[in-house]
Amino acid sequence: MTWVDGLAPIAALDCADGVLPASVFEDGVPVRLNGLVSNWPAVSECGASAESAARYLSRFWSDAPVTAYVGDASIEGRFFYNREFTGFNFQSGKATLPQIFERLAESDRDDRLATIYVGSTPVDEWLPGFRAENDVRLPAEDALASFWLGSRARISAHHDFPDNLACVVCGERRFTLFPPDQVGNLYVGPLDPTPSGQAISLVDFAAPDLERFPRFAEAAEHGQTALLAPGDAVFIPSMWWHHIESTAPFNLLINYWWCTAPATMGSPSNALLHAILALRELPPRQREACRSLFNHYVFDADESTCEHIPVPGRGWLAPLDEAAARRLRAELLNRLNR
Repeated sequence: MTWVDGLAPIAALDCADGVLPASVFEDGVPVRLNGLVSNWPAVSECGASAESAARYLSRFWSDAPVTAYVGDASIEGRFFYNREFTGFNFQSGKATLPQIFERLAESDRDDRLATIYVGSTPVDEWLPGFRAENDVRLPAEDALASFWLGSRARISAHHDFPDNLACVVCGERRFTLFPPDQVGNLYVGPLDPTPSGQAISLVDFAAPDLERFPRFAEAAEHGQTALLAPGDAVFIPSMWWHHIESTAPFNLLINYWWCTAPATMGSPSNALLHAILALRELPPRQREACRSLFNHYVFDADESTCEHIPVPGRGWLAPLDEAAARRLRAELLNRLNR
């Protein structure tokens, strides 16, 4: 038994009928969805072997090369930084889908060979027609579907701004999740550079070093976990930290990302970088004053924030439509370029 096995299980629903209840998205907490995609043809066709998966996916492949990440056996499937944090412990390059499956077949025969991983590749562009046979009805029509395939791998804990539905097609995957407020206990690495676009926890979940990362024990008190089999899915709410381990020689996952916020909104990560630039180095008393200002205008904002101002004169305090958002972005660019 490992420390992960001692975590609370992610709450589960039986979804073998393929129906995703609307209640899943109401509380903003993770939900394990047992059997949600078990009726997908991809689950039965790809589950027999990597060879059968290659035959099935080749029906849809657009012939466009994919981006593959490769690390030698020494990384033990953990895509991470190099020792000095000046780069990464893996390399990336372009390959065709048949080449990927050839490497996966080799890895299946010999665990000492390199780990190979293809991540976050849009389904509709690289596998057109796949979703006609394998899809989930979601509350957002513009959800981005991506596929992830590879050999045994460990993806360090990170968060994404969109809501996320991850569906296991073949292989087993363990998801370990933490609520957003545990960011201070996860020992998050640099905002830039990052292995795949998001900052990651520096804790090795295979063997957490509590002498180096003592607050991780507190994070574990709030962690949730689930080992998903083919056909299962998990809902990962926006901003929840998630560590993913694929445990089989060949794994395939389809995930969906979507945002319920208006498309006119900017990126929170951009706002964070600007806040680092403009606020972090201020004297403590000024940072505290800015905290009050941000709470008033952003985090605690409601109708009372500007109800004392006549509607025609509310300016940026009024609700933002697409045109107003464009004007505000232009104003920010002008100010940043001064």
